[in-house]
Amino acid sequence: MKVTYGLSSDINAWMQLVENVRWNFPGLETEEGLAEHKSTVLDFMRNKQAICMKDGDAILGVALFSKKHNMICFLAVLPKYRRQGIASKLMKSALSELNHNKNITVSTFRADDEKGVAPRALYKKFGFVEGELIQDFNYPTQVLILKPKSSIINQ
Repeated sequence: MKVTYGLSSDINAWMQLVENVRWNFPGLETEEGLAEHKSTVLDFMRNKQAICMKDGDAILGVALFSKKHNMICFLAVLPKYRRQGIASKLMKSALSELNHNKNITVSTFRADDEKGVAPRALYKKFGFVEGELIQDFNYPTQVLILKPKSSIINQ
């Protein structure tokens, strides 16, 4: 298994994964939402801001990140491959591409939403803290923030 940039040739396998987890992502309930997501993924792939965990040709997990907005935009792992460290490897790889001198953000489920248990635990493991309550695709979510580390001044 290895983390690699997603390529346009990966789009069908990528979207198969998304189809398998779409129930857990607001905005992907409709065919129109899926088509829009596919277009977004292709844009992220062109900009080298899409990564995936591959085992041969199979895609087990995916992540989108935005350098412009310094954020994690999407992260998903196929249900049968969860709890194997794939999400953590994707997070490490995505975070390595972002600017740690300013806030890095991610939008996820709120604390009282059972869908949020696993993603919130993952983000908190990486040091994210709670930010503002928002709505994504008319669904209540919360911004989590990874704040810049304070620089230690050597004397």
